[in-house]
Amino acid sequence: MTATPILALDVPDAPAAFALLDRVGPAADFVKVGLQLFTAEGPDVVRALHERGCRVFLDLKLHDIPNTVAQAVRSAASLGVELLTLHASGGAAMMRAARAAAGDGGPALLAVTVLTSLSAEETAEAWGRDAVTAEAEVERLARLAHACGMDGVVASVHELPAIRRTLPRGFRVLTPGIRLAGDDAGDQTRVATPAEAVRLGADYLVIGRSVTAAADPAAALRAVLHDLDPAPLAASVR
Repeated sequence: MTATPILALDVPDAPAAFALLDRVGPAADFVKVGLQLFTAEGPDVVRALHERGCRVFLDLKLHDIPNTVAQAVRSAASLGVELLTLHASGGAAMMRAARAAAGDGGPALLAVTVLTSLSAEETAEAWGRDAVTAEAEVERLARLAHACGMDGVVASVHELPAIRRTLPRGFRVLTPGIRLAGDDAGDQTRVATPAEAVRLGADYLVIGRSVTAAADPAAALRAVLHDLDPAPLAASVR
């Protein structure tokens, strides 16, 4: 498998999160804790997930003055999370402060470029431009993030080719908006299948509603894993 799937625990509270994990099964060993769950439960939910044996991606999309973000990064590091997000649009000083706070033993820092829920028109409106293209804006912000010492970026699968053309392969890319073929895109405007993301060079895939909203989440996650790498399943039935 050439990309790591991360299950999004986009649920209202800890009991819902652990009920979902019970339904999905042990294959969901890397999970995302986002704003909804972290706001409801705080750091305790991260500690509880670690006790369960889960790796944690803390998706808080930090965006504030440099000192405040640096302190938040230190707090996240003390929790032992593996990945942490902040907005590239927070600027160079903010990202450099986060890098210094994370140090060598802290979480990998991933800079959010353009949210996958935003269309080109919405991005242009928000940033006061006449027109933008997602690819150009993502590439620009990815270059800035790399220059500021970020470990990678968050971007849609559709911008992966531009990132891979211009930045080192060790610069990681996490892709949200992953859907199984035939699934509803929901509030995302730039989506792709797991296999497409792998083909284009994603390092991490955030898997949300394709699994969490499925009638059988465990079967849906198996479908995702098969889409990522069909060889083990094929071998098991021979």
